[in-house]
Amino acid sequence: MLRRLSGSHKPHQSHTYLDAAPARRHGPEIDNDTGYLFVPQLNQQQATDLYSGEEANPSPFSTGGFAGDTRQTTRSNSTNRQENAMSFESQIFSPIINNSMEGHKLRRSRPRNLWSCSLLTISLTVLSAISLYGIIHSYMTRQIDPQGCKTPRMMPTYIQLIGFDTEHTRFASKYRLYLYRERTVDEYSGQDIGLRGVPVLFLPGNAGSYRQGRSLASEASLYFQDAISNDQEKLDAGTRSLDFFMADFNEDMAAFHGQTLLDQAEYVNEALAYILSLYHDPRRPGRDPNLPDPSSVILIGHSMGGIVARTVLTMSNYQANSVNTIITMSTPHARPPVSFDRDVVRTYKQINDYWREAYSQRWANNNPLWHVTLISIAGGGGDSIVPSDYTSLSSLVPETHGFTVFTSTIPNVWTGMDHLSIAWCDSFRKVIIRSLFDLVDVRRSSQTKQRAERMSVFKKWYLTGMEAISERSLPQKDPSTLLTLEDNTNSILPQGQRLVLRGFGNRQLPEAHLLPIPPQGASGKKFTLLTDQLLDSPGGNGKLEVLFCSVFPLRAGHSAALLSSNMDLSGGSAGSTRLACKSAMEDAINLPASTRSSKFAFDDALPFSYLQYNLEDLMEHQFVAVIDKAAKRSSGWLVAEFSDSSDALIQTKVGLGRLLATGLDIRLPAERPMLTEVKIPALHSSLLAYKLRVGKQPCGEHAELFTPLLRQYISEPHESKYFVNVKEADINLHGVAPYMPPHLRDRSAMRGISFQLWSDPSCNASTELSLRVDIIGSMGKLAMRYRTVFAALPLLVTALVLRKQFQIHDTTGIFIPFSEALDLCLRISLPLLFIILTFVSASLATSNSGMDNLEKASTDWRSNSTESAIDFTRNDLLLGSQDSFFWFLVPLFGLISIGLCVVVNYVVMALIYGLATIRSVLVSRRGYIKHDDPRPAAIYPSLSSRQRIINSAVLLCFVATVIPYQFAYLVACLVQLATCVQTLQYARESKSNSQYNFYNYVHSIFILMLWILPVNVPVFAVWVHNLAVHWWTPFSSHHNVLSIMPFILLVETLTNGHMIPRITSRLRHVTSALFIILAVYAALYGVTYAYLLHHIANIVTAWLVGVHFASSGFSFRSLNQAFEGSSLGEDGPPGTNGNIKKLP
Repeated sequence: MLRRLSGSHKPHQSHTYLDAAPARRHGPEIDNDTGYLFVPQLNQQQATDLYSGEEANPSPFSTGGFAGDTRQTTRSNSTNRQENAMSFESQIFSPIINNSMEGHKLRRSRPRNLWSCSLLTISLTVLSAISLYGIIHSYMTRQIDPQGCKTPRMMPTYIQLIGFDTEHTRFASKYRLYLYRERTVDEYSGQDIGLRGVPVLFLPGNAGSYRQGRSLASEASLYFQDAISNDQEKLDAGTRSLDFFMADFNEDMAAFHGQTLLDQAEYVNEALAYILSLYHDPRRPGRDPNLPDPSSVILIGHSMGGIVARTVLTMSNYQANSVNTIITMSTPHARPPVSFDRDVVRTYKQINDYWREAYSQRWANNNPLWHVTLISIAGGGGDSIVPSDYTSLSSLVPETHGFTVFTSTIPNVWTGMDHLSIAWCDSFRKVIIRSLFDLVDVRRSSQTKQRAERMSVFKKWYLTGMEAISERSLPQKDPSTLLTLEDNTNSILPQGQRLVLRGFGNRQLPEAHLLPIPPQGASGKKFTLLTDQLLDSPGGNGKLEVLFCSVFPLRAGHSAALLSSNMDLSGGSAGSTRLACKSAMEDAINLPASTRSSKFAFDDALPFSYLQYNLEDLMEHQFVAVIDKAAKRSSGWLVAEFSDSSDALIQTKVGLGRLLATGLDIRLPAERPMLTEVKIPALHSSLLAYKLRVGKQPCGEHAELFTPLLRQYISEPHESKYFVNVKEADINLHGVAPYMPPHLRDRSAMRGISFQLWSDPSCNASTELSLRVDIIGSMGKLAMRYRTVFAALPLLVTALVLRKQFQIHDTTGIFIPFSEALDLCLRISLPLLFIILTFVSASLATSNSGMDNLEKASTDWRSNSTESAIDFTRNDLLLGSQDSFFWFLVPLFGLISIGLCVVVNYVVMALIYGLATIRSVLVSRRGYIKHDDPRPAAIYPSLSSRQRIINSAVLLCFVATVIPYQFAYLVACLVQLATCVQTLQYARESKSNSQYNFYNYVHSIFILMLWILPVNVPVFAVWVHNLAVHWWTPFSSHHNVLSIMPFILLVETLTNGHMIPRITSRLRHVTSALFIILAVYAALYGVTYAYLLHHIANIVTAWLVGVHFASSGFSFRSLNQAFEGSSLGEDGPPGTNGNIKKLP
């Protein structure tokens, strides 16, 4: 090891400094960087030869040494000079440092090639690229749900309500309120804007436009004109038109900025008060004095507009009962889509806590949301903006007040949608508008029906009708039809026989087919009926009517007054049987048609009609009457039967392990019911996808009535998918998902996926079902659920690499390149940490399963103990997985993160090298090298210390008042990039080891700042958007100076060319501990609370700034000298001339 050499020197001599490692000595705890050998009268080539280890002619020299900026002379006696001079040549040509740390030797004989990369690093990077490509390719091409939305046509007119000005809201200059009118349909004028109906307010989402609500508003105007305006019965029942208002949020980005979300909610509350005031005006044209004035407004929110709608009810300016119905589309209710902003995460927590606490109250009087219904509608896997898992209300709202449903579930829609098309899809908007007309009632001041009735309307329009919470109208109805038959009729089928009709109108007269209902006590019986015809109402002109009948006890002559419809099929026979019947038309379930020509469930085809009742629902009836009312022969078919659940239900206990190894094969017997259901409780994860194959069944001499129809569904959320004419199906679901809070209710009975297969039972042929895990298709499911992981885990890798660099620097004085430190970490540090995290992930999943069992007894939402019994944050850690099966995701994401760090490092190096080369060419004719100064050169030498301090102070003042600290962070990143470029240029020109050390240091700091940048970009984008729209509007958040000051000070220090000193005391462990904390936090909470990554990195940066200042002897006196213009000379260390040699 070379020792520091000291001595006097003659002035006005050209000097070259050679780096040498410092000798271990007693002294300051924070030691300066490497010592420097002072060699006068050596030309540049000789100095380069000495540095590179080549033979050079020795010459007499005096020696002197500097400890960075302190410039201390360690020895001055001639004896030491002679001894050190004699040992210099032998030491300079020997390997200066041999570091066996993690089996790697570090040598100082020549600058290390910064582009070098070990075979291990290359191998892992290739594996990482393959894995990442597999995920992206799978997401883009595999397991993609078909979409069948048609674009609607409309003729919009937007009326801006200019009366809603600054007297009503402080946001009048930023946001606007519009009323939609459909041209040629809605009547309006300058004096009368045509308010005749029920107010509805549309709230756009993140960066969304108010014009996205025009599709719904147009359909509301058209449907009212075509179907309701002339229906006096509906008008008398309180149905009126819908007046669609639209909030214009100027395309603000509420998903990235919590304060913007709160501002929008405040504005909406003020808009609600203003809208209601328009209806309260006694001078309003068309006002009916016999009807109450509206006191509430229906809210429809798209994306983050749905969160704004829920936030409205938690604001201090909310007017009680002004909102009782909220419909949201693609809204992330359960958790924020990104967690880069603290205010967004905090606002989400406050909103969700408020809703949970409200619904946990035992008494309705204590629940401010008792009359509020909330419906969340998700688009499914086609939504590439918001994971549809996040739309779930299971952890927020009891099923008595709301539910989550997917568009593929909604009858007559049956298609998935992306994030934007859900706002305009033609088939979907028709269902939304019809459901709204069903729930409005202008006879009430709330303008809507009571909560229970509203929920019944939503279940009718949005659910399939086969869910456990679906409601049947048959048990609540009274008999309305008197059916008269011959006493000796042969239309009654034997008990248990299946009814199969091929064609209608064979007798060209009405004909009844009666199926006797099994007696009560026959457990597990179910009635099912499927036909390709629409079921007719009593007295209608359709082909088919289905009635549930019981023997009519009264005599003839008394029936006309009690029953509204009479159907006499006795043919005038003297002996007849009279039955009192109820129509089943209202309980008919629409299923997508499945024929040989069918391709998708959303095809334009007449849907099948399906009836399904448990035997308990039919306890007061004796017969099911299928009435063929066709007057002439016509095509069509019908299948009706009573079946046993033991024959129709197959529940498997196969686990994921067996399914992966062998798959699942089920053979369905020839003698089976029309509907067969297969339940697989083990398949409940949204991270896995499957392939299902349905074998072909021959149908013998008769053509099959219909081709197999498959329904895939889960119970909560309500997600169903239909596969028509099914032979092979891609199966994926939105079940148990990462980072999702636990449900309010026990889901043990609802776990798992189920399949319902309708097949023609008249074929009397067996078939097979084959289910396999689609491994390649499953990889794509990681993209949306874990996209934030790829921003958090690379920071873990970067933190460990920096820790390794500082460890070696504090030990040897060498700041090794980022790539070399990464290679060292790949041998022990990173594998060890990822192994630990893998075990932690598996143990967390196991403990969460145990907590599920403990919470089963206390998940009743009506109990006050619900809120305290359930930990809604327990899935926030690490990968948020609730299944230990996915332990392998930790090493997989770790591998990808390593590859990303390698690629980003080399991309940054290429950028810096390119910019440095360009800069060298531009300044080559006037460039100079200061060969006699071993210190890293200042990046901006033209600026004095006073100017730099003033610039930093001005920037901090702007952060405190005008700009968010994210803007200052971006500026710091750009300055740091410039520092890297110029430092590399100096290092390449001077070929100085100290310059390369300094370059490695600033390069690694820039890599760290680069991985923090994604956390700050969203808020910066919000600020830029606000600046572009209304620059005078103040940005009211993110002005904490302490959140950016350490970064600014560190960047400013590095622009001065100050290398961080070594720490030789135990304080060096503080650096390692801080980087470990950053790495561990990035792994554990980097996805859920990503915004804290900036603040933890800010603490690390503050420590590095402290190390810099401690070594430079910082004091208020030196600060005062900087302002007075007193600073060290720019020509070099004291006692040197600092002669400059011009570049050739």
